[in-house]
Amino acid sequence: MAARRTSISNPLALAVLACLHERPMHPYEMASTMRERGKEQSIKLNYGSLYTVVDSLAKNGLIEATAARREGRRPERTVYHLTEAGRARLDAWMSELLSTPVKEYPQFEAALAEIAVLPPEQVRDVLEQRVEILEEAIAQERAETAQLTWLPRLFLLENEYHLAIREAELVWVRGLAQQLRDGSFPLMKEWDHWTRTGEFPAGLAAELYEAAGQTPPDNSAPEEGGR
Repeated sequence: MAARRTSISNPLALAVLACLHERPMHPYEMASTMRERGKEQSIKLNYGSLYTVVDSLAKNGLIEATAARREGRRPERTVYHLTEAGRARLDAWMSELLSTPVKEYPQFEAALAEIAVLPPEQVRDVLEQRVEILEEAIAQERAETAQLTWLPRLFLLENEYHLAIREAELVWVRGLAQQLRDGSFPLMKEWDHWTRTGEFPAGLAAELYEAAGQTPPDNSAPEEGGR
C-alpha cells in the first residue's frame, strides 16, 4: 500500500518505471533519455527530485540496484532494473491513468472561479495578454516538436495532447475576450457595477437564484415586529 501512495502522486516516478521497463539504467541515463524525448514538457524533471524518486521506488521494492557501471573516466553509477512488483505496479498505474479521468486543479481554473472580483474591462485586458502568450507558446511547442520527427509518434503522444489542449484553450480564451470587448457577454453591466460599487446587482442575483432552481427572497415583506 505504501508503494501505491509513493508512486501514484508523482509523474516522475511513472517516468522512471517506464524507462526501466525499456532497459536497466542508472539515474543519469534515465534523465538523459527523458530529455532526449522531450519528457520535461510533461513532467517536472531535475536531478535532485529524480534521485529522491529512485530511492523511494527502491525502498518500496519497485526497482532494484543490480550493478555499478563506469563509463570512461566518469565515476561509477548504480544501475537499476524493474522488479516484478514494479512491472505490475506500472501496468496497473498506467491503466488507471489512461482509463479514469480525475479532477485536477489548475491555477487558471481557480482564477476563472473567482473572476467576478475584477471588472470586465480588466478581465478583457488580461485575457488578451493570455492570448498573446498562448500564441507564442503554441508556436514554440510546434517548433520543438518539429525537431523531434526522428522519434516515432508512439513517443510523442503527450506532445500532441498538450498542444491540442493549448490550442483549445486559445480558442476559448480568445472567444471570451472578444465577448468582453464587444459587450455580448451576459450581464456585463451588472458585473461592472458590482466590482466598482460593491453593490450586488438585483439582476445578477436573480440569475443566480434561477440557475440554482430557487426563488429569490421577498425583501418587501415587513420585518418581525411590524418594522
